[in-house]
Amino acid sequence: MATGYRVRRGGVLPRVAAQRALWTFVIVNVVVVEALFLTGGTGKNGTLTTAKFFGLHAALLMLFQLLLVARLPWLDRRIGMDRLTVWHRRVGFTLLWTVLTHAALVVLGYARLDGASMPATLLALSGVPASLLGILAAAVVVLVAAVSTRYLRRRLRYETWHALHLLLYLAIGLSFVHQLLETTTFGASGFAWFYWWALWLLAFGALVFGRVAVPVWRNAYHRFRVAAVVPESDTAVSVYVTGRHLDRLPARAGQFSVWRFPGHHHWWLANPFSLSAAPDGRSLRLTARAVGRTSAGLRHLAVGTRVFMEGPYGAFTSLHRTRPGALLIAGGVGITPIRALLEEHTAGDVVVLYRVRSAQDAVLTGEVRELLAARGGRLHLLTGRTAAGTRPFEPDHLRALVTDITERDVYVCGPPAMTSAVLGALRTLKVPHRQVHAEKFSLA
Repeated sequence: MATGYRVRRGGVLPRVAAQRALWTFVIVNVVVVEALFLTGGTGKNGTLTTAKFFGLHAALLMLFQLLLVARLPWLDRRIGMDRLTVWHRRVGFTLLWTVLTHAALVVLGYARLDGASMPATLLALSGVPASLLGILAAAVVVLVAAVSTRYLRRRLRYETWHALHLLLYLAIGLSFVHQLLETTTFGASGFAWFYWWALWLLAFGALVFGRVAVPVWRNAYHRFRVAAVVPESDTAVSVYVTGRHLDRLPARAGQFSVWRFPGHHHWWLANPFSLSAAPDGRSLRLTARAVGRTSAGLRHLAVGTRVFMEGPYGAFTSLHRTRPGALLIAGGVGITPIRALLEEHTAGDVVVLYRVRSAQDAVLTGEVRELLAARGGRLHLLTGRTAAGTRPFEPDHLRALVTDITERDVYVCGPPAMTSAVLGALRTLKVPHRQVHAEKFSLA
C-alpha cells in the first residue's frame, strides 16, 4: 500500500518553486547575452549589428529548447512534462522567427555592404562554410516548425512527425559549429568563450543525462519484465511489470511512463501509459484501452517479455496537495492515475467523478469503489453522450455534486475536450489555481 501524503497548508508549492528557478535561470542568461552584445562591438554596418543581436538570442533559445526537453527529473516531477512541452512549442516558434529575422538581416546587411542584390548575396554566403552551416540550420528549423503546425501535425502519424522533429537536433548541431566558426560569438572575449562553452555543455549534458543516461541505467538496473496480463473488460487490459529492486525506483501514484515492448512491436514504437496502481516496490501496473495498434495488442503479451520503460514522469501527484479534501475527476481511461492516487489518500474526504459514455465503458470501477469505501469516499458515475446533450461539467452541476468544491484539491485527467471543459468550469467557480491539478499524458 502506498504511503500517505502531506498537505501543504502554506508556503511555496513545488511547482511554483521550480517555475521561479527556471525563470531566474532564463532572466540571468538573457541579461548575460545582452551584456555580451553591448560589449562585443558593432558589426560592419547597422543591419549586421542588429543581425548579431538576433543571432545571439537565437543561440540562447536553442539552449533553452534542449533544457525543456531534457526530461530532468527535478523539473518534470514539479512542473510536468505537458507544461514543459507546451513551453518547448512556444519557444520553438519564437526560435523560428528569431532565426528567420537573423538570416534575413545578415543577407540584407552584406547586400548593402557589397552593393549587390539579396539573391546574389545569399548565393555568395552559401560558399562560406560558417554561413552555409547557418543557412542549413535555418532551413531545418523552418522544416521542423512547418510539420509542427497544428494543421500538419494532426495529419501525420506520430512516428513520422517525431522522426522529422528529431531533425531539430541536427539544426542545433549545425548552429553550434556555425557559432564556433563565426568568431563574434565564441571569440568576442575570454568571458564570452567561457560562457558559451559552459552553457552549451550544460544543455547537451542535461539532454544526455535525462534522455539517455537515466533511462539506460534504470532499465539495466531494474530489468523490467511482464509478470502478468489481466483483461479488465472487452476493451481494456492491465499489464503487471516486475523487476529488480523496484523499491528503489522513484515512482509515485499519478505518474506515467513511456513503455516499449520490443518483443511485441518494433523498438521505436512507444506509448505513454499511466500507472494504474500505486507503486508498492514489487511490481508496476499499467492499464490501457484498445484504441491503437500497440494498446490493442497488449493482451497478447507473453509473461516474461522484456519491457523497456522511460520514466516515471509527471507532476500529477500528491506532492502538490494543499487541502485535506480532494475531488478527483476522470474521463475514460483517465481513471488509471486517479485510481492510483486513491491508494495514497489516508485522510480527508474524497469524491470521484468518473465520466464515461456508458457503465459498460467504465474500467476499474470495482477497485475504485473498494478504495473509496475504505476511506468513506463517494463515486459519481457520469454517463451519457455529450452529443445527446449531457453536460455533467457545467459549473452549476459540479457545484451541486460537490458543494464545497472550492475547499478541495481538484485533480483532472481525461480527454482534452473534457479536461478543457472542467478547467473552464473550475475557473467560473473560482476554485483557487493552486488547488487545481491537471496533466495531459502524451509524448507531444
